[in-house]
Amino acid sequence: MLVKTFQAVSMSEALRMVKAELGPDAMILSTKKDKTGGFLGFFSKPVYRVTAAIDPAQKQSSPPTPPAAPHRVRPERERTAKEDLENSMLAPLARELKELREKVESLSRREEESRKEDRLEDGPKPAEQQEAGLNLKNIPRGDLEEIKKLLLNTLAKSQEGTVKTVRWPNASDSPATEGQSGAELLPEDSPLSLELVNSGVSADLIRKILDTLNTLPLEGGNQTLKNRLSETFGRLIKFAGTLKMRKNSPRIIALVGPTGVGKTTTTAKLAAMYALNRGNKVALITMDIFRVGAVEQLKTYSRIMGIPLEVASTPKELEKAVEKHSTCDLIFIDTAGRSHKDKEKLDEMKNFLDNKIPIEVYLCLSATTKDRELEEILNRFKIFQVSKVVFTKIDESESFGNMVNLLMKDNLQIAYFTTGQRVPEDIEVATSAKLADMILREASE
Repeated sequence: MLVKTFQAVSMSEALRMVKAELGPDAMILSTKKDKTGGFLGFFSKPVYRVTAAIDPAQKQSSPPTPPAAPHRVRPERERTAKEDLENSMLAPLARELKELREKVESLSRREEESRKEDRLEDGPKPAEQQEAGLNLKNIPRGDLEEIKKLLLNTLAKSQEGTVKTVRWPNASDSPATEGQSGAELLPEDSPLSLELVNSGVSADLIRKILDTLNTLPLEGGNQTLKNRLSETFGRLIKFAGTLKMRKNSPRIIALVGPTGVGKTTTTAKLAAMYALNRGNKVALITMDIFRVGAVEQLKTYSRIMGIPLEVASTPKELEKAVEKHSTCDLIFIDTAGRSHKDKEKLDEMKNFLDNKIPIEVYLCLSATTKDRELEEILNRFKIFQVSKVVFTKIDESESFGNMVNLLMKDNLQIAYFTTGQRVPEDIEVATSAKLADMILREASE
């Protein structure tokens, strides 16, 4: 088997290089995001490495792939109308924020200079010097602090559309404006509040998170912000933890979800996690007979791991495959990806899984999916009586507030996070500590 690693400045470019050199039948073995260059850890640039493999005989028999057209940067004149509208709306606000920031910084500097002069000079200043600029002694320090808070709230408002207004001195006394509930008002002007806003957490959930966090006692190991946020998530979100084995029958888990979220790779990761790392007896079943190369991909993983694999194209074949491996601890079922908008295909797969077999359904969702689409996908896949969710492509996401929103609003149970293509390294049991780390690490980058 021919194995080769490709390096590029983006994941899409690296995958294009794989397809151009090894062809469309190449199997992705691993992906990794790294940093290169720089000096002493500074000024480094992100780089993506993709390791792929292909059978040389298969590569020779495949027709040569024409070189892909070079990536063309979209010229300025091709900007969409939506982008032009957004730019026209945001530009004036950006200028106002910049001017407000400069004024606050100028006031702070002049206040500090004035206090230093007062300490050095005992006598009053000449009248002409007092009239040369703003007399900062007439501005209470508390007013300056309020101006700073106003700036922070205005910045937060510009970055997150769900924040409708700034905090009143007492959140419980603040009136709701027309069409706006009191739950939309942020309860705190804290750094954590702004970090949650920037992560995409909705305003009403920020209030709930901060209210819960403020009730935690300052004791034991929860003194740090990360530990307190972790404990807060632990109270507000359900985390499934490690799978517990049954004594007389296997746990049967089917992974469902929209196309392209990585169900097949996640199935292989779960099998490797419990078979190789934990010593459980595991079997694989694939129902994904529609996607080209899906069965072969899972066969490769099963052969490497020494795990049996069955292919089921009918409900009867599925029952026979489960019965064949009834002495296993775990049976993982890989299903075909289905668009959440294709109701007919979803109903067809539901009928496939509706039988006397006690199957737990895990919904795979990509962390890169936006809030509204996540809700729509969940609503369509609820016909499978989803037991738990798995968030994939954590390494490709720039924010994680969408995950918090979905888990809290829909009272879902989260099972695993996956980050790349490596089996079994790029998967871990979802925990409140990991979620808190993702939110705070994102805010610090």
